[in-house]
Amino acid sequence: MCGIAGIFNFNESIVDLRCLKKMTDAIIHRGPDGEGQWVNALGNVGFGHRRLSIIDLSENGKQPMHYANDRYTITYNGEIYNYLELKKNLLAKGYSFKSDSDTEVLMALYDFKKELCLEDLDGMFAFSIYDEKEQVLFCARDRFGEKPFHYFYNSKQFIFASEIKQFWALGIDKKLKQNKVLPFLKNGQIDNEINSTETFYENIFKLDAAHYISLRKDSTEIIQKRYWEIDSKHKIFEGTINEASNTFIELFTKSVNLRLRSDVPVGSSLSGGLDSSSIVVLIDELKGNHTTQNTFSARFKNFSKDEGDHIKTVVNACKNISPHEVWPDKNYFETVFNKVCFHQDEPFGSASIVAQYAVMELAKSKNITVLLDGQGADEYLAGYLPYYQTYLNSLFFNNRHKYEQELKAYNLLHNYAPPLNSFEKTETLRMKVGRYKLQLLNKEKPVKTNALFEKLKSDTIYSGLKTLLRYADRNSMAHSREVRLPFLSHKLVEFVFCLPDNYKLNNGWTKFVLRESMKNKLPESICWRIDKVGFEPPQNDWLNNSFFKEQISNAEKKYKDILPKYDAEHYTNSNQWKLIMAEKFFN
Repeated sequence: MCGIAGIFNFNESIVDLRCLKKMTDAIIHRGPDGEGQWVNALGNVGFGHRRLSIIDLSENGKQPMHYANDRYTITYNGEIYNYLELKKNLLAKGYSFKSDSDTEVLMALYDFKKELCLEDLDGMFAFSIYDEKEQVLFCARDRFGEKPFHYFYNSKQFIFASEIKQFWALGIDKKLKQNKVLPFLKNGQIDNEINSTETFYENIFKLDAAHYISLRKDSTEIIQKRYWEIDSKHKIFEGTINEASNTFIELFTKSVNLRLRSDVPVGSSLSGGLDSSSIVVLIDELKGNHTTQNTFSARFKNFSKDEGDHIKTVVNACKNISPHEVWPDKNYFETVFNKVCFHQDEPFGSASIVAQYAVMELAKSKNITVLLDGQGADEYLAGYLPYYQTYLNSLFFNNRHKYEQELKAYNLLHNYAPPLNSFEKTETLRMKVGRYKLQLLNKEKPVKTNALFEKLKSDTIYSGLKTLLRYADRNSMAHSREVRLPFLSHKLVEFVFCLPDNYKLNNGWTKFVLRESMKNKLPESICWRIDKVGFEPPQNDWLNNSFFKEQISNAEKKYKDILPKYDAEHYTNSNQWKLIMAEKFFN
């Protein structure tokens, strides 16, 4: 886990090593264990690197790293969890290695398969490889966007970096992208699904998740190519829910096992929810009495949504856990708010990001370098209750009997909250006649049978999840910690997308296949929790002070020309947060 930087000149100008060092100095927090800068013999390509040692702690693992008699040079951020299996295959094909690192395995695999190497990787990564023989720069990012890759380019050069602040260190103009302001203030939009390469700044772009770029010196055209996608024409899993649960737990356990590979201590985040609790109990089962698992949790004193009771339930159910808790409050929030903004680089969605920052800070204080975390499951396993509305809409037009069963089950389980729209109550006679006509003529329904699939795919691949992954990366790396996400094994994700809808949402329950697979491992009160709190601190209380009220007031006055005039006193919690973010980032 590290921070990267690079400059690729399209003309004959020489890359300045001092520029690379400015970029790596700006992200010392991402890699306090070492640094390196390199410029090729021609002087037109330069890489920079900050190292956080996780695999192969020796000098053999330092970067930028060279391979095949210096034909290839890499700067790389991330972890390839299946690197040992890949290395075994490459050794059988005649490749040799000087280190025990996953970095060298990645370069050998690139030599063997070029861009097709990405298909074999199970991991999180953002890297750039320069091929001196072909004079090609190859840049790639992992399937879900766990690791960041930003770039700036013009007719003269292509510059890339882990974090946006590295461009400011290089002297690139910091200009707010004005077309991002209004969508954020109106609806909190951070990432643009239509143009996923945008950032909040002019001329600063993101390499999109599951994409790569290949550049040559004689062409300044930037073309991103997608190398992985969820197949919308996939074959539906035809087994029983028990068979699906068995496959799920097999894939999930393998994912957790791979993400425990490390030469430094590994712990876990524990919120008390279904996802993080599943990871914690699996690790406890895998490690047994051999290794104590350190868990890290955020607690909120005198707050109704504090998850302390659920956290204790999980800890007590495990054999060998050392729990650690942090109690961020209003004073902590005020103290670290500017630091969190510095590390995030762009607006973020709520004060929960500050609580996450506190958890990473706690892990650092206990010298645990790697944390496994439950992020990612909600988006493809249908963990949010509003997904039920999408599911019911589809059932209403395509399976009325199932619709009536699921609506009744949902309302009984969740006590009619949040309310779901019932088509029977809103459908007029004219609408009903139109619906019957569509059925008789066998025409396309207003809501397709795969509506839930497409919604989950959108939130997992195109928007939603990617924003949350940015928060986690910046917060963890602010404290030189590495976060690993077992739910984002692409093989596990692909399997879940092959399951029928009722294996995800069933009888009122969300994430049904996960609950079924973990029901003999988790405490019942955790596995079959009805409420979903998320990671929610007492934000309203934290914002209730003169400093933030002044920021809200200033922002409201500043943006009155582009938004309807509101009385800041009556802003909702969410709208107050948007104004605070605007005041912090849009000046």
